[in-house]
Amino acid sequence: MAYVFDPSDLHEIARAAIGKKPRSEMIAAVVDGLVAKYPKHIEPDGPWLFNNAGGAMGQIKILHSSLSEYILIFGTPIGTEGHSGRYGTEVYDFMLEGEMWCFHAGEFDTTVFKPGDLALLGADKAKGYAVPNHAFMLEYARGVIPSMLPFGLADTVFSTRDNKTLGRTLWHYGKLAVRELMQGKI
Repeated sequence: MAYVFDPSDLHEIARAAIGKKPRSEMIAAVVDGLVAKYPKHIEPDGPWLFNNAGGAMGQIKILHSSLSEYILIFGTPIGTEGHSGRYGTEVYDFMLEGEMWCFHAGEFDTTVFKPGDLALLGADKAKGYAVPNHAFMLEYARGVIPSMLPFGLADTVFSTRDNKTLGRTLWHYGKLAVRELMQGKI
C-alpha cells in the first residue's frame, strides 16, 4: 500500500511546534506545517470532537482521513487513561505537550513520553496508557483505517451514548475519506 505521509516529516513538524504558547498557537503551527508539506491532503478547519475509546476521553481534530491513513491532533487538558486498542495498523504519537505514560502486558515499569518523543504502537500491539495531567499529540496511523473504527466508536455508542459526537465523527471522517478517494488516494 502506498502512503502519502512520512513519519519522519511528521515528527519534524511536531518538534518545530513544541514550546509555542499559548497551546492554540502550538496546534496552529502543527497544522500550518502539515498544510505546507501536504497541501492537498490536510483539512485545517475541521471541528474539535470528543473522543471516548478504550476507557479514555480526550478530544480530536481530524486533519486527514482516508482508507489507509489518518492524521489528527489528540489531547486533553485534564488527563485520562485507558487501553490503546489492538489493530492491524501502526499508530505514531508525536508528543507536543505534557506526558503520556505507557506499559505493555508483562512490563513492570512505566515508559514516559515527553514533548518531542515518538510513541509507536506497532501493528497487533496494545498498551495501557495514561495522561496524568494534560497532553496533546499529533497522531498518525497507517494501515486499514476502517478496521479501527469499532474500537474508536464503541465507547461512544455503548457507554457515553453521545449520538451527536458519533454523527459528527462519522460525518467528518467520511467526508475527508471521500475527498481523498476523489483524488485517487485510498
